[in-house]
Amino acid sequence: MALKALIIDDEPLAHEVILRYTKEVDFLEIVGQCHLATEALSFLKNQTVDLIFLDINMPKLKGLDFLRTLHTRPLVIITSAYQEYALESFELDVSDYLLKPFRFGRFLKAVNKALELYNLRNAPTSEEESPNQLFIKSDKRFIQVDLETVFYLESYGNYVKFWFKDHYILTPSTLSHFENQLSSNDFYRLHKSYIVHRKHINYVEGNFVMLSNKMQLPIGKNHRSGFKRFIAP
Repeated sequence: MALKALIIDDEPLAHEVILRYTKEVDFLEIVGQCHLATEALSFLKNQTVDLIFLDINMPKLKGLDFLRTLHTRPLVIITSAYQEYALESFELDVSDYLLKPFRFGRFLKAVNKALELYNLRNAPTSEEESPNQLFIKSDKRFIQVDLETVFYLESYGNYVKFWFKDHYILTPSTLSHFENQLSSNDFYRLHKSYIVHRKHINYVEGNFVMLSNKMQLPIGKNHRSGFKRFIAP
């Protein structure tokens, strides 16, 4: 199955280069072309894509600002003539950053990486073999985490800390992103900044939760009634 890709770039030449390179890659299909990020917002309301080739410096709406508006993000490869946006781009979890002008070999490396990430995201899981596994990105690696060992998740700006007994892993994402993936039987968002694992709760007293590693977490005012139902259904 081919990855459905969208080009967003205000330079016609950039479209021509990507289209030419894509013809040499059998797992890519360009399903849309937009010359403004604002056009892409309308396009994505009616069409889902697996991959976006995204320019940064565009009129009306910059590429990274466009990326921040997406609630559900496909894979993104930045295509830009400006190297200084690379760090900010990777903090937004893009899969690669192509500096214009780029050759076919570099393009092929980027799309192969995107295909690997796509397969990783969409790999079928067996509830019997790995009911509690999750891959999270940390630096340039994807780390498989045993969710039974996760004590809690903490929001940390544009990152999330996965806390274990005595250490944590930092990943660029949001709590809401993981809240939708975690089992509602095991995990509960008891505060705007925290998601806790039921298994590691030692006791609850007042508006605080004490974990078995002696860490204390607050229970948010808007989460108290739901949390009571979570621990005593």
